[in-house]
Amino acid sequence: MVEVSRKIVYIEDEQEMIDLVRLILVRKGYEVIGASGGREGLDQIRKLLPDVVLLDLMMPDMDGWDVYQQMKADESTRHIPVIVVTAKAQSIDKVLGLHIARVEDYISKPFSPQELVNSLERVLAKAALH
Repeated sequence: MVEVSRKIVYIEDEQEMIDLVRLILVRKGYEVIGASGGREGLDQIRKLLPDVVLLDLMMPDMDGWDVYQQMKADESTRHIPVIVVTAKAQSIDKVLGLHIARVEDYISKPFSPQELVNSLERVLAKAALH
């Protein structure tokens, strides 16, 4: 049986971060589609319906929380798990993100490749149960 690669949309305004994450995850069998801003990211999510969305919060065109709210308001995308990836490492943001918005996980930059892979595997395993 052929393993189907998991599709991930990574919304991040820094191309180097997208390239780095792609490098880490392609080796693990993931397909990473980068989007350089919130609007482009939402378009990609609606078009591709990925298995997971990696979402930066601080972006010039559209705040990450706006992207998240639009995803959750849309019937076709609300089931897609979201992992917030951000340099905003303040604990209050983490609490807000995980509990109020109910994002699936939260990774602070800089992060290790293993941290990223562990988070993805945890979130995908949880999504498979639902």
